[in-house]
Amino acid sequence: MFQKLKSIGRTLKVELKVYQLVLKDERTPRLAKWLLFIAVAYTLTPFDIIPDFIPVIGHLDDVVIVPTLVFLALRLIPREVISDCRTRANTT
Repeated sequence: MFQKLKSIGRTLKVELKVYQLVLKDERTPRLAKWLLFIAVAYTLTPFDIIPDFIPVIGHLDDVVIVPTLVFLALRLIPREVISDCRTRANTT
């Protein structure tokens, strides 16, 4: 169980590095950068569309909105940019 959590943590760390490199890459479309920025800002700000104190639904908006924004942003970014950034993230 601990090894699985450790593996997930490493994967998450690499993915965050990939997103950071994607944001810095000049080949990334501006709309994709804005969507990733909004996803990060929505995660970090204390304001939610649906307050978290409402059972289930309060946390469900976080689980739906943030991955949807990241998914949309990644669809807008050319595959070669993502693969280049993924390669650079795995080598550092």
